[in-house]
Amino acid sequence: MTCYELTFPVLGRDELVTWGMVNRSTGQILATLQNVDAVHGTYYLLMHLWVGVFGDSVFSLRFPTAVAASGAASVVSLIGRRLFGYRAGILAGILFALVPAVSRYGQEARSYALVIFAVSLATLLLLRVLDNDRSPWRWAAYALALAFVGLLHLIALSVVLAHLCLIAGHVRQNLDRSPWWKSALALTAVAACVTPVLLLGRSQAKRQLYWVAEPGIWDIPPLVTQVFASALCAGALISLAFAARSSRKGPLLLCGTWALLPPVLVWLASHGEVSYWRNVYILFTLPAWVLLAGAGLAAVSRSRKADAIFLVTLAVLALPDQGRVREPLAHDVGFAPVDYAAAADVIKQGYRPGDAAVYDRFRTWKLDSGVQYYLPRDLKLRDVFLARTPAAINDLYAVECSPAARCLKGEQRIWLLTQGNEFPLSAIDPGESMALQSRYTLSKSASVTGMTVSLLVRKEKK
Repeated sequence: MTCYELTFPVLGRDELVTWGMVNRSTGQILATLQNVDAVHGTYYLLMHLWVGVFGDSVFSLRFPTAVAASGAASVVSLIGRRLFGYRAGILAGILFALVPAVSRYGQEARSYALVIFAVSLATLLLLRVLDNDRSPWRWAAYALALAFVGLLHLIALSVVLAHLCLIAGHVRQNLDRSPWWKSALALTAVAACVTPVLLLGRSQAKRQLYWVAEPGIWDIPPLVTQVFASALCAGALISLAFAARSSRKGPLLLCGTWALLPPVLVWLASHGEVSYWRNVYILFTLPAWVLLAGAGLAAVSRSRKADAIFLVTLAVLALPDQGRVREPLAHDVGFAPVDYAAAADVIKQGYRPGDAAVYDRFRTWKLDSGVQYYLPRDLKLRDVFLARTPAAINDLYAVECSPAARCLKGEQRIWLLTQGNEFPLSAIDPGESMALQSRYTLSKSASVTGMTVSLLVRKEKK
């Protein structure tokens, strides 16, 4: 499901951040992480290596997450087989693949699908550890997987609470307390690995998440729907989850705490100085829900034929949601969608050598890199009001030159790209607008989704 129409949606703002970061040198990435986005540093470094080999096409940027989402489906099936039996495991893997959110974030050049895979893998490795808790190699593999989870996304480490519940059940059943000190050693090693990222992330949280609103109690149901990217799938799978049965308490306790505790903790933490109330931060709970749903379906369904009828029906009913996550501008949901590719096409059709560009950085973010990504690499447009690029200052934001009039170099034509459809010279910084209006006239404008592309032509001297 994740590879179907993988390249169709236009890159979203977050994906453009990925593109901008991974095309920096390793030294520049590490320097930038000291200032911003440290919590995504591991993903950027991995993608930097990937892009260095396979390039930065849309397919290349998104393919690793598509593979991660597919791998997660397999791991979920293996976990389900261990916890609830073979049939429930197969059903859980199929249900996972049918969730529209898996398609949505399995097609995005961000770390979230990789986080889901890493959390699922760490859980599977813990189950293997408890098969033979005397093996140091199994403990080491579990600790490495869990450290990888934390380095990809710190909030996902809350899955440890579910893991501790599983270990507690194992200790009680086997009357052997050694897993406690062994798990303590493993978690200490994990903490040592992720502490630098934790400290940097905390110092940068206000700057990165200032725009996320503090949640109220009525914000919980909408977020649940967003986690599944489908109200239909959310309702069906959560209903099935309540029908899950097991002869042992451990599987239900593991999946229940994995599904429920992280959202509760994120909700509580979001009432401090910074709010973390975003659906992408708790996507890693999806495997827990589908594991319970797979067990529930296996419990209530009378035959494999009934299983197949339910799965086909769910797949058909979820098709509209699957279509929505693949719409051209689906990756900017939550923001004002902008069609960077269409804007770039307007410029390509009217471009002349020597043309320059002015981008609306006064009100919007990543308008410049979005258009630049979809322009041919050999089409050069001088960014008129750019003083220093984000890469040059180890940041995500550019520095504009001032005063604006000094930055004009006598270009005959300037492409002005602004968000929205209002008069373009009213949409940019007032100083830049005044400098342009004194020397240029508006020749033509074209509107695309979320953006206006205008051509300014230099006034003739009288």
